[in-house]
Amino acid sequence: MARAPLILASASPRRLALLRQIGAAPDEVVPADIDETPHQGELPKTYALRVACEKARAVARTRPGAFVLAADTVVACGRRILPKAEDAKAASDCLRLLSGRSHRVYSGVALTAPGGGASNRLVETRVKVRILDAHAVAEYIDSGEWRGKAGGYAIQGLFAKHVISIIGSYPNVVGLPLYETANLLNGAGWAP
Repeated sequence: MARAPLILASASPRRLALLRQIGAAPDEVVPADIDETPHQGELPKTYALRVACEKARAVARTRPGAFVLAADTVVACGRRILPKAEDAKAASDCLRLLSGRSHRVYSGVALTAPGGGASNRLVETRVKVRILDAHAVAEYIDSGEWRGKAGGYAIQGLFAKHVISIIGSYPNVVGLPLYETANLLNGAGWAP
């Protein structure tokens, strides 16, 4: 009997690479097309889990015989959801806000199974960043690594030299908490 395919409901190359790292390469990548606007007063962790679940459901409607895995990662400073940096000003603003502070990275991970079963997890990681002077911010902006990254940084790149500590899952900060993702897949009966 053939196994049901695994669909990754994300266009993130980092999520794809992380899944491959644990032997869970998806059969297909189908980015979800949903409205990702935060609701009025929505907390970052609530937002991350809601968006992940909505992404999984949206793709599952078009692939009912598949496992559909979706995730959403949010960088939060207090109750504030930091944007995905689309320009240098947004990235600089994020870096200045994170400078010398601890912040939280939340990932919601959602899995739908063939036949309609669904499960999800919320993962939180705390990250402490050193004080970033104007030179450090300018140097990082010049690298271009910040493009499209939540909170304006990629921990797996040059920004790592500015991180004092991490409490929790490192791959969560990259974009997909692997331990929890593997447990969701195993619990739903998906096997490579």
